Amino acid sequence: MAKEIQVLNALDAAKTQWYHFTAIIIAGMGFFTDAYDLFCISLVTKLLGRIYYHVDGAAKPGTLPPNVAAAVNGVAFCGTLSGQLFFGWLGDKLGRKKVYGMTLMMMVICSIGSGLSFGHSPKSVMATLCFFRFWLGFGIGGDYPLSATIMSEYSNKKTRGAFIAAVFAMQGFGILGGGVFAIIVSVAFKAKFDSPPYEVDPVGSTVPQADYIWRIIVMVGALPAALTYYWRTKMPETARYTALVANNTAQAAADMSKVMQVEIQVEPQKEAQEMAKPYGLFSKEFFNRHGLHLLGTASTWFLLDIAFYSQNLFQKDIFSAIGWIPPAQTMNALEEVYKIARAQTLIALCSTVPGYWFTVALIDRIGRFAIQLMGFFFMTVFMFALAIPYEHWTHKDHRIGFVVLYSLTFFFANFGPNATTFVVPAEIFPARFRSTCHGISSAAGKLGAIVGAFGFLYLAQNKDKSKADAGYPAGIGVKNSLIVLGVINILGFCFTFLVPEANGKSLEEMSGENDEEAENT
Repeated sequence: MAKEIQVLNALDAAKTQWYHFTAIIIAGMGFFTDAYDLFCISLVTKLLGRIYYHVDGAAKPGTLPPNVAAAVNGVAFCGTLSGQLFFGWLGDKLGRKKVYGMTLMMMVICSIGSGLSFGHSPKSVMATLCFFRFWLGFGIGGDYPLSATIMSEYSNKKTRGAFIAAVFAMQGFGILGGGVFAIIVSVAFKAKFDSPPYEVDPVGSTVPQADYIWRIIVMVGALPAALTYYWRTKMPETARYTALVANNTAQAAADMSKVMQVEIQVEPQKEAQEMAKPYGLFSKEFFNRHGLHLLGTASTWFLLDIAFYSQNLFQKDIFSAIGWIPPAQTMNALEEVYKIARAQTLIALCSTVPGYWFTVALIDRIGRFAIQLMGFFFMTVFMFALAIPYEHWTHKDHRIGFVVLYSLTFFFANFGPNATTFVVPAEIFPARFRSTCHGISSAAGKLGAIVGAFGFLYLAQNKDKSKADAGYPAGIGVKNSLIVLGVINILGFCFTFLVPEANGKSLEEMSGENDEEAENT
């Protein structure tokens, strides 16, 4: 094997120090913002329906028509998917650091844009919201491959999994932050502008000031991103990119000496003729070495997100069923925002956040592979436990049991494949494709999210068309939808076997870059 690069060995063996934690916070704040921005829309979609789609004389408050609801919720996913592919590729072309600030700036501008609207008609408000949410998603998409890659390239061998997972775990706090902020805003507005429930006074139940609430909630997402921007521009380029892709070991050693506050010896540059041309992404060599790995990381993420995002959709139905959210007509607009935010915050606190941190604590002890298999296994078990006796769970007395099982599927998604599918693609591919391959894998995940969020919106509708939601065709019902999701989790379990275990190995060992170098010299 060729002589390994000194600076990378120093990084692999480095003790956990202050710069690791600052890197986690700088990359993690991006993810905090991503989750806040992606999930805060679900807190305000009911409110948008009440404000812009009120029908005089209707028994229930206005709701977004199916096509508008799909656009508002889905356009950010489409943007994210495009951003993951584009910025993933760009991160390998221009370097991680150059592109890293761009994605944040985009998130700041588009968060603010989402809360402004050009015109007053429902059409123009929704069109503006969708336009900015697409580009917001595009910026968020860039954060996935770049944050994972930067964190993996900064970390040491021993705690790399925990560090990458910790960045991703900030998502849990983003979802929690969105819920808590919406509670504070809705309570403050309700105290100042109280109004009767919809059934008492349909028009008066939505005060004009309610229009500010959704705008404030979506625009505040710009704050954490703006606060982190300065620190991102100050981060040096990762040593692995500088040494392995830009072939400048002297610069890599200088950068890391400064960051780690230790003296790293600078190695002489290799002669140009000594460096054989490395294989490309679309080459037979890549396919032979990493083709199955890429299929494994992309397919498991795709399957997981179908299950994960379709579950989010059931939240409101489940909360309504157990009485956490009363019927819409019994509340005014501000109260409804409060009740939805409270329910989302409780689920985040009890299952989403703890699940992420279990992964952070255990990923370097029991490995990525075991956590992913275990997560898919238990998600399957709990989905079937919800689906098969579904009629039993619909009775009032059994609803608490339903919520417990539902929370456990969330817990094992996060202490399982939702975290590991993010970690692994940042560890197993060569440095020159790392960001691109992570982008491809995460884009496959977002495709799954789109299938989950929209396929299941239609699938889960009642088999009897007269009982389906307004504007939707008949579906296969919630019970059958849950069975389909259980089967998807079984497939995720099977595809996990394509993904190698990266625990305790250096990135160069995992990606085969040391062997490449040995063959080239």
